[in-house]
Amino acid sequence: EQLLTWFEQMLLIRKFEEKASQLYMQQKFRGFCHLYIGQEAVAVGLESSMRSDDYMITAYRDHGGALVRGVSADACMAELYGKRTGTSKGKGGSMHMTDASIGLLGANAIVGAQIPIAIGAGLTAQIKETQAVSVTFFGDGATNIGAFHESMNMAAIWKLPVLFICENNQYGEYSPVHKTTPIEDLAIRAQAYNMPGIIVDGQDVEAVYDAVMSASENARKGGGPSFIELKTYRYRGHSRADAGLYRPEGELEEWM
Repeated sequence: EQLLTWFEQMLLIRKFEEKASQLYMQQKFRGFCHLYIGQEAVAVGLESSMRSDDYMITAYRDHGGALVRGVSADACMAELYGKRTGTSKGKGGSMHMTDASIGLLGANAIVGAQIPIAIGAGLTAQIKETQAVSVTFFGDGATNIGAFHESMNMAAIWKLPVLFICENNQYGEYSPVHKTTPIEDLAIRAQAYNMPGIIVDGQDVEAVYDAVMSASENARKGGGPSFIELKTYRYRGHSRADAGLYRPEGELEEWM
């Protein structure tokens, strides 16, 4: 039953994104459109390990996270169209899916901007002793900016219930990770902050669920933060306007 639920959720994300892609190319809505196709197991496995009172803060590739957190497909699509029936009354658009009533504290267009927000949410849970967990996910590129390191350090010294989820989809916009980062496994950066650094197959929904559930249970017991690197891959370009021609021949097919 659980596997069927996960499959249905991943299929919903895939079909939603395919329709969003089609509508974007027909200029039914404007702005940017970053598709989650290929990374569905990340959002589904992650959300399945969360409680309803936990916090989720995402990056701009956010449709998948919003859908599994509980935003209806109708509200997400209305938001893309800029309608007041959208989850942010049409004022956020593709990169800013938000619904604080279900703990979705917003998606952020600035790389890494969501990470310090997760620290604030984690501190809230700690002070109120709710045993809630603050979960933020971000791309590989965000691990190179100052806000990431400052947040990791603060979460570690205060033992905040924060999960740092890195969706390493192998590219920071158009640059392969090896051209922007001097290490292959980003999870080893957790060692500098004395927190667990875990590497997981992000294409395996069960593996994602197990890893995040374990880290969540540790955080709820006062064990502090964890850094989880999910090795995944986006099947489309950085945004819908990107054909992804910079990728080596055969790489996409190998991941698919």
